[in-house]
Amino acid sequence: MTDSVWLQDLTWEEIKDRIEPSRRTILLPFGSTEQHGPHLPVGTDTMVAMTLAEDAASKTRVLAAPPLWFGWSPHHMVLPGTITIRPELLAEFAFDMVSSLHHHGFKNFVFINGHRIVNITWMQIAGEKAKRELGVKLVIFDPAYMSKTFTKKMGWGSVGHAEEIEGSHMMYRFPDLVKMDRAVDNPHSKNSLYSVDPSFAGDTLCYVPSSPAEMQQLTQKSGGTTGEPSKATAEGGKVYHDHLVSRLVEVIQMLQATG
Repeated sequence: MTDSVWLQDLTWEEIKDRIEPSRRTILLPFGSTEQHGPHLPVGTDTMVAMTLAEDAASKTRVLAAPPLWFGWSPHHMVLPGTITIRPELLAEFAFDMVSSLHHHGFKNFVFINGHRIVNITWMQIAGEKAKRELGVKLVIFDPAYMSKTFTKKMGWGSVGHAEEIEGSHMMYRFPDLVKMDRAVDNPHSKNSLYSVDPSFAGDTLCYVPSSPAEMQQLTQKSGGTTGEPSKATAEGGKVYHDHLVSRLVEVIQMLQATG
C-alpha cells in the first residue's frame, strides 16, 4: 500500500480501499501558472495549494486530487511564463473533476485556492453547481481569507503579489526555487477605499483584474511584485504554513462531521 495522499500516486485498487477510511473526503488544489516577480517561480500559486493539501491530507487521512496548474491570469500576461485560462472553462473543468470523483464515491470536497481572489469567482460557480446538481458537500479554502486575522501579527503588509506573505511561504516549503537576491520591494500605496486584502477594514469594491496597461506600470516598477518581499523569512513561512494547515484540518473535520 502506497502511503502517498496523492491520487495520481495510487492504483485504482488503493484508491477504492481509501474512500471509506477518508470518510469520502477529498481535497482539490487549484493554483495558477503566472509571473511572480523576479524572485519566485511561476508555479508559486499551485505549489502553495499543493503543500497545504498534502500536509492537511496526511493529518486527516484523506486524499488529494492532482492539482490544476492553471488559473485565470489575464492581468499577468504582460510577462513571460503566464498561462491564463478563461474562467468559464475553469468552472466547467472543476465541476467535471468533482463529478468524476463523486461518481466513484466521494461526497465531501474542499477546493484549496492558491491563486487568491482571482480564482474565487469561478470556483464559487463550480461549487454551487456541484452542490445543486450532485448533492455533494463542498467548501472553498482560501489562504488569504483563512489567515486574515493572522498576517498582521507577523509584521507583514497587505495581500499583494509575490510579497512577503507568499515569499515567506515559498522560502519555508520550496527554498531551492526562491531567489531573494532578485526581489524588488514595491510597498502598497495608501488607499482609503479599496484593497484586495480580505482583512482590509475600510470600504471596498469587488475585484476586477487589472488591465494590461495597469500591469505594465507594475512590471516596469518592480518586475511584477506588489508588497515588500524583503520582509520574507523562512521562519515566518513556517508559522504561516502551520497556521493554515491547522485551519484546513479544522475545515475538513467540520465538513466530515456534517454527514
